[in-house]
Amino acid sequence: MSTENDILVLKDLEIGFRKGRKIIASLLSGMNVSAGRGELVALIGKNGIGKSTLLKTIVRLHEQLMGKIIFSGRDMQDYTASEFSSLVGFVSTEVIRVGNLSVRDLVSLGRFPYTNWLGKLTPDDHALVDHAMEMVNISELADNNVSEISDGERQRAMIARTIAQDTDILVLDEPTAFLDLPNRFEVLHLLRYLSEEKGKLVIFSTHDLEMVLNEADKIWMMTKDELIEGAPEDLVLNGSFKHLFPGSKAIFNKESGSFSYPREGKKEIILTGSGTAFEWTKKALKRKAYIPVRKGSSIKIHVNNTIDSTEWVISTNNKELKVYSILELIKVCKEI
Repeated sequence: MSTENDILVLKDLEIGFRKGRKIIASLLSGMNVSAGRGELVALIGKNGIGKSTLLKTIVRLHEQLMGKIIFSGRDMQDYTASEFSSLVGFVSTEVIRVGNLSVRDLVSLGRFPYTNWLGKLTPDDHALVDHAMEMVNISELADNNVSEISDGERQRAMIARTIAQDTDILVLDEPTAFLDLPNRFEVLHLLRYLSEEKGKLVIFSTHDLEMVLNEADKIWMMTKDELIEGAPEDLVLNGSFKHLFPGSKAIFNKESGSFSYPREGKKEIILTGSGTAFEWTKKALKRKAYIPVRKGSSIKIHVNNTIDSTEWVISTNNKELKVYSILELIKVCKEI
């Protein structure tokens, strides 16, 4: 459902591939979703469903089959190339291999929609380039050759290029794909900052469901039949996540917001205690297919939080044993 605040509206959009005038493959049709300023929108769906094709269609790198894409009340096709490059920035998953190009030069490409016909950068342009590199923590790589940095660093440079472009809309195809865990959260924090504090519309595709549930304002979920739109919490409550893995045995847990495979329980174990250690103990037992219960078992585990540490007290058949890590606890449980 679109509102006055929306700067992007997909209306009866159909994406896919054509050869000449003939449609040779339709990936998805009838898409009607929207997004507004200050929103962080996550596009999710299984591999091969068409996420990259949708994003490339939105940024005019791929021709739509049917329907309309409307930016700020104007049909996408009505924008000149110069106008559009000042409105939308795009970061692809494709690895850039360019010889004799420094990181600073790559980031500076983001300013070319605003330069004169000579392509000369002004002092203000250089300041925006420096600021963009600072935002993604690659300032120390400014003079390095793009071909000599890691995939993760190159991905950061591409994001910096888009930030330097200073558009109202940022579209990113799996921007955290080449990053380790700390850097993934850092990039997501940056995208959140750009949407919340700078008022930009940020659309990104990802496979990281936990990240989406914790950070996205809105989800676009691609299935083979439709593009589902909603807040992460709405999609959890209405059961939409079951569409992510059709035919799979994976189960989505509404309480934890995670997928798991069903396991047959081995033994019932009475688990008591409180606090963080108790919750992680319960997770560990479930992971190993033990069933934590409140009564009815001869095996008891109490999570005892002391001032300096945590100990696990295991009681069975009038015997008591203390261990001091969950790893030891699971080992004992196997031997009972």
